[in-house]
Amino acid sequence: MADEPNEPQTARIWNYWLGGTENFAVDRQVGDQIREAFPQIVENARASRAFLVRAVSHVTAEAGIRQFLDVGSGLPAADNVHQVAQRLAPESRVVYVDVDPLVQTHAQALLTSTPQGATRYLHADARQSAEVLAEATRTVDLDRPVALIMSGILGHIVDDDEAATMVDDYLAALAPGSYFIALDGSRSERHGTAEKIWNEQANPPYVLRGPDQFARFFAGLELIDPGVTSAPLWRPDSGVARPLDVLCGVGRKP
Repeated sequence: MADEPNEPQTARIWNYWLGGTENFAVDRQVGDQIREAFPQIVENARASRAFLVRAVSHVTAEAGIRQFLDVGSGLPAADNVHQVAQRLAPESRVVYVDVDPLVQTHAQALLTSTPQGATRYLHADARQSAEVLAEATRTVDLDRPVALIMSGILGHIVDDDEAATMVDDYLAALAPGSYFIALDGSRSERHGTAEKIWNEQANPPYVLRGPDQFARFFAGLELIDPGVTSAPLWRPDSGVARPLDVLCGVGRKP
Protein backbone atom coordinates (compact mmCIF):
# COMPACT_ATOMS: atom_id res chain seq x y z
CA MET A 1 0.00 0.00 0.00
CA ALA A 2 1.41 3.36 -1.01
CA ASP A 3 0.03 5.11 2.05
CA GLU A 4 1.12 2.50 4.57
CA PRO A 5 3.24 4.15 7.30
CA ASN A 6 6.80 3.14 8.05
CA GLU A 7 6.76 4.15 11.73
CA PRO A 8 4.89 2.07 14.32
CA GLN A 9 2.46 3.88 16.62
CA THR A 10 1.28 3.08 20.13
CA ALA A 11 -2.45 3.10 19.37
CA ARG A 12 -2.06 0.72 16.43
CA ILE A 13 0.21 -1.71 18.31
CA TRP A 14 -2.30 -1.92 21.16
CA ASN A 15 -5.07 -2.37 18.62
CA TYR A 16 -3.13 -5.32 17.19
CA TRP A 17 -2.66 -6.92 20.63
CA LEU A 18 -6.37 -6.49 21.35
CA GLY A 19 -7.24 -8.35 18.16
CA GLY A 20 -8.25 -5.28 16.15
CA THR A 21 -7.75 -4.59 12.47
CA GLU A 22 -6.70 -0.93 12.54
CA ASN A 23 -2.96 -1.58 12.30
CA PHE A 24 -0.26 -2.00 9.69
CA ALA A 25 2.59 -4.39 8.98
CA VAL A 26 5.08 -2.14 10.78
CA ASP A 27 2.91 -2.17 13.92
CA ARG A 28 2.48 -5.94 13.81
CA GLN A 29 6.22 -6.42 13.33
CA VAL A 30 7.11 -4.40 16.43
CA GLY A 31 4.17 -5.88 18.32
CA ASP A 32 5.43 -9.38 17.57
CA GLN A 33 8.97 -8.48 18.63
CA ILE A 34 7.71 -7.16 21.94
CA ARG A 35 5.48 -10.19 22.43
CA GLU A 36 8.41 -12.50 21.76
CA ALA A 37 10.45 -10.69 24.43
CA PHE A 38 7.50 -10.48 26.82
CA PRO A 39 4.79 -13.02 25.91
CA GLN A 40 2.47 -11.75 28.65
CA ILE A 41 1.97 -8.40 26.88
CA VAL A 42 -1.19 -9.48 25.03
CA GLU A 43 -2.71 -10.75 28.26
CA ASN A 44 -1.74 -7.44 29.86
CA ALA A 45 -3.48 -5.49 27.10
CA ARG A 46 -6.69 -7.45 27.47
CA ALA A 47 -6.60 -7.25 31.26
CA SER A 48 -6.19 -3.48 30.92
CA ARG A 49 -9.34 -3.24 28.81
CA ALA A 50 -11.24 -5.48 31.24
CA PHE A 51 -10.21 -3.28 34.19
CA LEU A 52 -11.41 -0.17 32.40
CA VAL A 53 -14.82 -1.77 31.83
CA ARG A 54 -15.10 -2.72 35.52
CA ALA A 55 -13.93 0.69 36.74
CA VAL A 56 -16.31 2.63 34.48
CA SER A 57 -19.13 0.31 35.49
CA HIS A 58 -18.35 0.91 39.17
CA VAL A 59 -18.31 4.69 39.06
CA THR A 60 -21.45 4.70 36.92
CA ALA A 61 -23.54 2.19 38.86
CA GLU A 62 -22.18 2.65 42.38
CA ALA A 63 -21.04 6.28 42.46
CA GLY A 64 -23.63 7.80 40.16
CA ILE A 65 -21.12 9.40 37.79
CA ARG A 66 -22.68 10.57 34.53
CA GLN A 67 -19.79 12.53 33.00
CA PHE A 68 -16.49 11.12 31.69
CA LEU A 69 -13.29 12.65 30.35
CA ASP A 70 -11.16 9.95 28.71
CA VAL A 71 -7.73 11.50 28.15
CA GLY A 72 -5.57 9.46 25.78
CA SER A 73 -8.49 7.32 24.64
CA GLY A 74 -6.68 5.42 21.88
CA LEU A 75 -8.37 3.64 19.01
CA PRO A 76 -11.98 2.53 19.39
CA ALA A 77 -12.32 -1.05 20.64
CA ALA A 78 -14.99 -3.26 22.15
CA ASP A 79 -16.68 -1.67 25.16
CA ASN A 80 -15.60 1.93 24.77
CA VAL A 81 -16.30 4.18 27.75
CA HIS A 82 -19.54 5.61 26.37
CA GLN A 83 -20.86 2.15 25.57
CA VAL A 84 -20.19 0.86 29.09
CA ALA A 85 -21.52 3.96 30.84
CA GLN A 86 -24.58 4.43 28.64
CA ARG A 87 -25.63 0.80 29.04
CA LEU A 88 -26.01 1.55 32.75
CA ALA A 89 -27.03 5.22 32.51
CA PRO A 90 -28.18 6.31 29.03
CA GLU A 91 -27.83 9.99 29.96
CA SER A 92 -24.04 9.69 30.42
CA ARG A 93 -21.88 12.24 28.60
CA VAL A 94 -18.37 11.33 27.42
CA VAL A 95 -15.48 13.37 26.00
CA TYR A 96 -12.62 11.47 24.38
CA VAL A 97 -9.21 13.12 23.92
CA ASP A 98 -6.27 11.91 21.85
CA VAL A 99 -3.48 13.44 19.78
CA ASP A 100 -2.88 10.48 17.46
CA PRO A 101 -4.03 11.32 13.89
CA LEU A 102 -5.20 7.72 13.38
CA VAL A 103 -7.53 8.00 16.36
CA GLN A 104 -8.95 11.16 14.84
CA THR A 105 -9.57 9.27 11.59
CA HIS A 106 -11.62 6.67 13.44
CA ALA A 107 -13.28 9.11 15.84
CA GLN A 108 -16.68 8.61 14.25
CA ALA A 109 -16.87 5.27 16.03
CA LEU A 110 -16.51 7.17 19.30
CA LEU A 111 -19.26 9.62 18.52
CA THR A 112 -22.23 7.29 18.67
CA SER A 113 -24.47 7.96 21.64
CA THR A 114 -27.84 7.30 23.16
CA PRO A 115 -30.36 10.08 22.53
CA GLN A 116 -30.28 10.96 26.22
CA GLY A 117 -26.49 11.23 26.43
CA ALA A 118 -23.65 12.70 24.39
CA THR A 119 -20.18 11.86 23.13
CA ARG A 120 -17.50 14.10 21.70
CA TYR A 121 -13.95 13.64 20.42
CA LEU A 122 -11.20 16.24 20.89
CA HIS A 123 -8.04 16.00 18.80
CA ALA A 124 -5.66 17.51 21.34
CA ASP A 125 -2.44 16.97 23.29
CA ALA A 126 -3.34 15.73 26.77
CA ARG A 127 -0.52 17.79 28.24
CA GLN A 128 -2.38 20.97 27.25
CA SER A 129 -4.81 20.54 30.13
CA ALA A 130 -6.21 24.07 30.12
CA GLU A 131 -7.14 23.87 26.44
CA VAL A 132 -8.59 20.37 26.79
CA LEU A 133 -10.70 21.34 29.79
CA ALA A 134 -11.95 24.49 28.10
CA GLU A 135 -13.13 22.49 25.09
CA ALA A 136 -14.56 19.71 27.24
CA THR A 137 -16.93 22.15 28.95
CA ARG A 138 -18.97 22.23 25.75
CA THR A 139 -20.07 18.69 26.62
CA VAL A 140 -19.52 18.18 30.36
CA ASP A 141 -20.23 20.44 33.35
CA LEU A 142 -17.09 20.73 35.46
CA ASP A 143 -19.16 21.99 38.39
CA ARG A 144 -20.56 18.47 38.67
CA PRO A 145 -18.55 15.27 39.30
CA VAL A 146 -16.60 13.86 36.38
CA ALA A 147 -14.68 10.61 36.00
CA LEU A 148 -11.23 11.42 34.61
CA ILE A 149 -9.68 8.44 32.81
CA MET A 150 -6.01 8.04 31.92
CA SER A 151 -5.48 4.53 30.61
CA GLY A 152 -2.00 3.80 29.32
CA ILE A 153 -1.10 7.46 28.81
CA LEU A 154 0.96 8.36 31.89
CA GLY A 155 3.78 6.06 30.81
CA HIS A 156 4.23 8.29 27.77
CA ILE A 157 4.98 11.25 30.08
CA VAL A 158 8.45 10.05 30.93
CA ASP A 159 9.23 12.65 33.61
CA ASP A 160 7.59 11.75 36.93
CA ASP A 161 7.04 15.35 38.01
CA GLU A 162 5.54 16.34 34.67
CA ALA A 163 3.17 13.38 34.75
CA ALA A 164 2.06 14.14 38.33
CA THR A 165 1.56 17.82 37.47
CA MET A 166 -0.60 16.90 34.48
CA VAL A 167 -2.84 14.74 36.67
CA ASP A 168 -3.05 17.46 39.32
CA ASP A 169 -3.97 20.09 36.73
CA TYR A 170 -6.92 18.06 35.52
CA LEU A 171 -8.11 17.07 38.98
CA ALA A 172 -7.90 20.64 40.25
CA ALA A 173 -10.49 21.66 37.67
CA LEU A 174 -12.95 18.92 38.64
CA ALA A 175 -15.70 19.14 41.24
CA PRO A 176 -15.54 17.32 44.58
CA GLY A 177 -16.90 13.83 44.19
CA SER A 178 -15.09 13.36 40.88
CA TYR A 179 -13.15 10.17 40.23
CA PHE A 180 -9.74 9.39 38.73
CA ILE A 181 -9.29 6.07 36.91
CA ALA A 182 -5.73 5.28 35.85
CA LEU A 183 -3.83 2.33 34.47
CA ASP A 184 -0.28 1.77 33.18
CA GLY A 185 2.35 -0.90 32.71
CA SER A 186 4.45 -1.61 35.79
CA ARG A 187 8.18 -2.04 36.12
CA SER A 188 9.32 -5.65 36.08
CA GLU A 189 12.52 -7.52 35.29
CA ARG A 190 10.53 -9.35 32.62
CA HIS A 191 9.79 -6.05 30.90
CA GLY A 192 13.39 -5.00 30.26
CA THR A 193 13.87 -6.23 26.70
CA ALA A 194 10.30 -5.36 25.68
CA GLU A 195 10.67 -1.82 27.00
CA LYS A 196 13.94 -1.44 25.08
CA ILE A 197 12.34 -2.62 21.82
CA TRP A 198 9.40 -0.26 22.31
CA ASN A 199 11.52 2.80 22.98
CA GLU A 200 13.86 2.09 20.09
CA GLN A 201 11.17 1.44 17.49
CA ALA A 202 7.72 2.65 18.59
CA ASN A 203 6.39 6.16 19.00
CA PRO A 204 5.99 7.78 21.49
CA PRO A 205 8.40 6.37 24.14
CA TYR A 206 7.10 4.70 27.28
CA VAL A 207 8.45 4.55 30.83
CA LEU A 208 7.53 1.85 33.33
CA ARG A 209 6.93 2.83 36.96
CA GLY A 210 6.81 0.92 40.21
CA PRO A 211 3.83 0.85 42.59
CA ASP A 212 5.07 3.76 44.73
CA GLN A 213 5.63 5.98 41.70
CA PHE A 214 2.23 5.09 40.28
CA ALA A 215 0.48 5.63 43.64
CA ARG A 216 1.79 9.19 43.63
CA PHE A 217 -0.79 10.05 40.96
CA PHE A 218 -3.53 9.43 43.53
CA ALA A 219 -2.12 11.78 46.17
CA GLY A 220 -4.93 13.62 47.93
CA LEU A 221 -7.62 11.26 46.65
CA GLU A 222 -9.64 8.66 48.53
CA LEU A 223 -8.54 5.35 47.01
CA ILE A 224 -11.34 2.91 46.28
CA ASP A 225 -10.67 -0.61 47.59
CA PRO A 226 -8.52 -2.51 46.82
CA GLY A 227 -6.37 0.58 46.15
CA VAL A 228 -3.42 0.60 43.75
CA THR A 229 -3.04 -2.95 42.54
CA SER A 230 -2.53 -5.17 39.50
CA ALA A 231 -5.35 -4.74 36.98
CA PRO A 232 -6.80 -8.26 37.22
CA LEU A 233 -7.02 -7.91 41.02
CA TRP A 234 -9.17 -4.76 40.96
CA ARG A 235 -12.65 -6.11 41.76
CA PRO A 236 -12.53 -9.11 39.42
CA ASP A 237 -15.87 -10.24 38.07
CA SER A 238 -15.44 -13.86 39.13
CA GLY A 239 -12.98 -16.65 39.55
CA VAL A 240 -9.43 -16.49 40.82
CA ALA A 241 -7.47 -13.62 39.29
CA ARG A 242 -3.70 -13.63 39.06
CA PRO A 243 -1.59 -10.45 39.04
CA LEU A 244 -0.06 -9.10 35.85
CA ASP A 245 2.48 -6.33 35.24
CA VAL A 246 -0.21 -3.68 34.92
CA LEU A 247 -0.93 -1.20 37.72
CA CYS A 248 -4.29 0.45 38.19
CA GLY A 249 -6.33 2.42 40.67
CA VAL A 250 -9.52 4.38 41.18
CA GLY A 251 -9.60 7.42 43.45
CA ARG A 252 -12.30 9.85 44.56
CA LYS A 253 -11.73 13.58 44.97
CA PRO A 254 -12.94 14.64 48.46
